Parts: sequence; structure tokens; C-alpha cells
Amino acid sequence: MKRILTLIAVVFTTLLFAQPQPVKWSTSYEVQDQYIKVIVHADIEEGWHLYSQNLEDGGPIPTSFYLDTSSAFAPLGSWSEGEPHVEFDPNFDMDLAFFSESADFTILLEPNEADFTVKGELEFMVCNDEMCLPPTYVDFKTAVVDAPLPSPWDGLGTTFWLGFLGGFAALIMPCIFPMIPLTVSFFTKQSKTRSEGIFKAAVYGLSIIVIYVGLGLAVSLIFGADSLNKMATNPWFNLAFFALFVVFAASFFGAFEITLPSSWVNKADDASNKGGFLGIFFMGFTLSLVSFSCTGPIIGSLLVEAASKGSLLGPAVGMFGFALALAIPFTLFAAFPSWLNSLPSSGGWLNTVKVTLGFLELAFALKFLSTADLVWQAHMLERELFIAIWVAIAFMTAFYLLGAFRMPLDSPVQTISVSRMGFAMVFMIMAFYMLPGIFGAPVKLIAGFPPPEHYAESKNGAYAQPMIQVVGEGNEAAAHSAATGEHCPNDLPCFNDYEAGLAYAKEVGKPIMLDFTGWGCVNCRKMEENVWKDERVHQRIRDNVVLISLYVDERTNLPKDEQYVSEVTGRKIKNIGNKWSEFQEVNFQEVSQPLYVILGHDDLTPLVEKNAYNLDVDAYIDWLDRGVAAFK
Repeated sequence: MKRILTLIAVVFTTLLFAQPQPVKWSTSYEVQDQYIKVIVHADIEEGWHLYSQNLEDGGPIPTSFYLDTSSAFAPLGSWSEGEPHVEFDPNFDMDLAFFSESADFTILLEPNEADFTVKGELEFMVCNDEMCLPPTYVDFKTAVVDAPLPSPWDGLGTTFWLGFLGGFAALIMPCIFPMIPLTVSFFTKQSKTRSEGIFKAAVYGLSIIVIYVGLGLAVSLIFGADSLNKMATNPWFNLAFFALFVVFAASFFGAFEITLPSSWVNKADDASNKGGFLGIFFMGFTLSLVSFSCTGPIIGSLLVEAASKGSLLGPAVGMFGFALALAIPFTLFAAFPSWLNSLPSSGGWLNTVKVTLGFLELAFALKFLSTADLVWQAHMLERELFIAIWVAIAFMTAFYLLGAFRMPLDSPVQTISVSRMGFAMVFMIMAFYMLPGIFGAPVKLIAGFPPPEHYAESKNGAYAQPMIQVVGEGNEAAAHSAATGEHCPNDLPCFNDYEAGLAYAKEVGKPIMLDFTGWGCVNCRKMEENVWKDERVHQRIRDNVVLISLYVDERTNLPKDEQYVSEVTGRKIKNIGNKWSEFQEVNFQEVSQPLYVILGHDDLTPLVEKNAYNLDVDAYIDWLDRGVAAFK
């Protein structure tokens, strides 16, 4: 009631006294590293107060900003402001935060294009000691020129480091580790000077890098970007990858060796005797062929992992990291031969490393089998069974490292070294950590790898935390009406069909939140288990929006009369996943998941910027709130 009377008084005062606007606005921007900082500045006449963005209900209108969405940039967080003055106002009977003389409001943007325009609208209200002016809307706008663009390599950092770790693991395998002193000794003895030996070793290392990066580029060129992207959710690809990883694991366990034809090795070895740079190159090529029984499973795993992420450069970047880890030691030891004395001697520990990697290969193989099972909805490998198998593998690895049993190529274990015991403890701790996950407890360290919580024999499990209440007070009937989706994450009410969700959103007067997801999407599971599980996020999705989860890899066939050939992409739309995948690509120009979009009821224009994989809970809450505010 107080706010209504205040607004009436404001309007009445304005009609009696024509007053020029006491606030002048200007907009500019600054470049900060890889980001653009937009600054909306207010010059305030003496005696007037401009109110903060953060005011309690019942007082004056707070300053609010509405940024127009654009594909040229992505906002990072919400609008911030300087430190306001806080003072008790007897007219409103509350503490009010306001600015005098001047104020700056800023927001950070991540640019996707070099040149673009930032524009939007702001709402504000000002008062002095005698009166208040009614809320006013003002447009703001600034043209950004030569914005710093993100490097195309930024998203490949993880792939590189996985490759580097894989190369380091290969380095301490039985097929390569003993070759280090032999190869370095060859270069130092065959060279007239030390500098010549170092130079030849460097060429040798560079040859290894060229060979493996060439392999990664070949994978990208043969399959192409589109095919690599589809690998992530295609059940047949994932089933083949599962079988491949099991074969790799068996090889590491000592069941057999994966070798290349001996004729390849002999030809490469003959070519290495020619001398010169070409001879050194073929020496590196010979090492690659001879060591394939050890490096093959690691290389295969890296290529599969990089390819399944859908990046055209992924396989090459992964192989660069792998080859770099292999090449550096040869060059360094050639430069400093005395360092060879510090290397541990070859022995049974090399095979222990190999077998331990075999257990890890087996664990990752299960992820590909799980993806195929999820896409087919076969329910053969549900969450409890998946975690139980991982727990068993972790315990088996720990017992193996402690000498409880041996593999075919192992030497007898007389004593347990400190390092071996340390690794055994790590696997034992992981086993006990994952154990409650079988019964429904959260296991955030492995979030994204097991199937989602609703893909389980017993939803939420015996030891799961009590579920957050599904509906808010007074919304029970609405929530029951909304819960028509068969696949709803975190027990949220949702739809799995856009048209049905749109009709319901119009009925209840709420904005739509599109959730483009997939059964085989690891990052989707991480978002659901790390962000959506937060009670604040859960409450907002449950009560403030109509959630529509669209699975782009759902294999259920559409009725014959609903199947068609897309006029835009030319693809045959035969199943539900095809339909939602094309819907995402055509309307939102995105092909990756997860993708989150907040919409109104009239068209498919996002109310705020699109959102994707980001584990920052506060930023996600801010995005949801801005989307709901834009709808209102």
C-alpha cells in the first residue's frame, strides 16, 4: 500500500511541477584482457539521489538494466555498481542505498566478434528532499571496435594435458623406458661434438612429435568435424569404443601383445640406417612402431577421447601433448648425459605401471558402454551397477598394488615400496568414497561419468539425501500437471516435448527454459549433479520456469507420418533425437550440449543470452533470475 501511495504522489507531483531530467547518462567501454567492460555512467545534479539496483520492496524504484542479447558477445555475470551511500529515509521508513553526484554501472562481456554494438535499456528513479520523479526509461548504446577474441586453442587445453599425461605414462612403460639410455648413448657416441649429439637428439624428438601429430591430423581429416561430433552420442561408436578399451586393458594385463606387422618395423629400421635427417626421422618412426604394444592402447584411448568431444583439432592437439612428453626426455638426457645415472633401473615396476593402466582402461571402457545403454534406453547398466563395477575395479587395483595377486608378466613382490603403497591408498580411498554412491549418496568427484540419478533401479537410493520438495506451496496441482516428461533430471517437473511445454507455459504464465541435453552428454550430467542440485537453482527451475528437456540422442522413432526430410539441413528426421537436434541447430545455431535457453511464448528469441556448461552456481542463478525478470 505504501508503494502505491508513493507512486501516486510521484505522478501528482510531476503533473504540478515540470522538471527537467536531473540525470545525464553516457556509455563507454574498456578492454580488460580478453573481455569488454561496458560502463554506463550517470552524472547527477546536486541535491538529487539516484537509487541503487539493490533495494527492498516497498521503497522507490531501483535502477535496472536490460541488455539486448546478441550472438556477438556473452555477458559474464550481472551488472555491478560502485559503493552507494546508505541512509535511513523517514518517507519510506527504511534504509535506502543511493548515489549522489555520479555513479558507474558496469558489466563484463566475452566477445565472439571483433566489432559489435552493445545496447539496451535502463529504468531509474530519482528523488530530492522535496519530491521524486516518476520512473524513467533511457536507452544506452556503445559501439565496440577491435575486441579481443578468444583463442581457438582455449578449449583444447584439457585435451593437450590429457595427451601429455598419456605420453608420460607411455614413457615409463616396459617398451620405451629402457630405450632412453640406449637412444641417448647412440646419439652421443655417433656425434663428434656434444652440441652435435644434442642437435641430433632434438631432431629425433621433433620427428616423434611430427609422427604423432600427423596421426592426429589424419584422424581429423578422415572423419571430419561433423562425424567426430556425432561420435559422442552414437551408440554403435560407443559400443565399438567399449570393445576397443577392453582389448587394450587385456593387452596391458598381459593376455597378449598388440603388435604391428614385422615388415613395417623392418622397413622403418632399414630406412633409419641411411643417415642424415631422414635417417633420424625413421629412427623415431621405428621407435613408434616397436613400442606400439605399450603405446597403442594409450594412443587409441587418447584419440577416442579427443574425437568423441567433436573438435576437429582435438586429436592433433592430444597427440602433440603425447609426443611432447615422449620427446623432451630424449633431448634433455642427450644434453645432460649425467642425468641418466638418476634414472631408476628397469625392472618389474615397469609392468606394474602397465597393469595399473590396464585397470584404468577397463574403468573408462565402462563409460562408453554406459553411453550406448543410455541412448538405447536398454536399462542394462543403470547407475547402481555402474558405480559398483567402478568400486570393484578400484579395490582390485589397490589389492594388486599391495601384492595380493599377480598378473602373467609380473615379478614376485617381495616388499612394498613407499610409492606403491601410496598409489594403493589412493585407489582404496576412491573405492570407499564411491561405495555409498551405489545406494544413492552423491559422489561429486565422478559426476558426469555414471548414468544420471533418475536412470537407476531405485530412484534416489536408500542413503540419498531427502529430495527437495518437488513443488512450492500452493503449486501442487500445477506441478502434477507439468510432470508429463518421462526423462526429467533431479526429479524436477518437466516436459520432453516443446509444443506440450509451450502450451502449459501459456496456461500458467511462466517463461520456458529449454534444456538441450543428451543421454551421452557427460557435461550435462555434471551440470545436473553439481549445479541443478543446489537448492537455490532447484527451487528456481521448479517454481519460476517451465522446464523442457529435449534429448538430442533419443533413438525412439517418430510415427511414420511425422518423419520428414529437413528443408534447412537436408537430413532425414526419423527419430525424436533427430527432431530436437535439428530444432536446436536451426533455431539457435548451436550443435553442442548442454545448451540452456530461456524463452517467452511468442517466438524463439532468447530473453537473455544462451547458457552452456558452467559450474559457477551463482552465475547460473543470476542467469535464471535475469531470464525470469525479462519475461515479466
